[in-house]
Amino acid sequence: MTTIRIPRQRGRGSQPFVVVVPERPSWAREALGFAGRMLWRARRALAPTAAALFAVAATALLHAVAWWSGLVLAAVAVAPLVWLVRTQHTHPATGTALGWRIALTLLAVTALVWLALAAGFGPLCGPLPLAWLVLATGAQAAWLFVRRSK
Repeated sequence: MTTIRIPRQRGRGSQPFVVVVPERPSWAREALGFAGRMLWRARRALAPTAAALFAVAATALLHAVAWWSGLVLAAVAVAPLVWLVRTQHTHPATGTALGWRIALTLLAVTALVWLALAAGFGPLCGPLPLAWLVLATGAQAAWLFVRRSK
């Protein structure tokens, strides 16, 4: 406990008062506070990582509650391919723009297939954790690259 000396108050009805100051925080508390502040400052840059962690929790819950939701998500996995074909038909692109469209479509299809398999079989089944790690790393790297090039 730290002692703080307060000068005597003048005037009528001045009552003494006590100031309680907690001790210095522990090193663990300081380290956790530092890590929390750093994560908060970098929250936009770490959005894909947060989405990946949410995906693991959501698919674990879906697997436990309704394993058949994997079948629904498998049908949704075709949507990025439909987007690519439709976008190329209405707004044709070549070169770098086409490369980015194809890369984005492949990333989205792979992520949706992972979601479908993880919801159906569980996120920790077989090679799904490794696929999750590769997808999360790729999405985070692409996110940082695209944000930096703006």
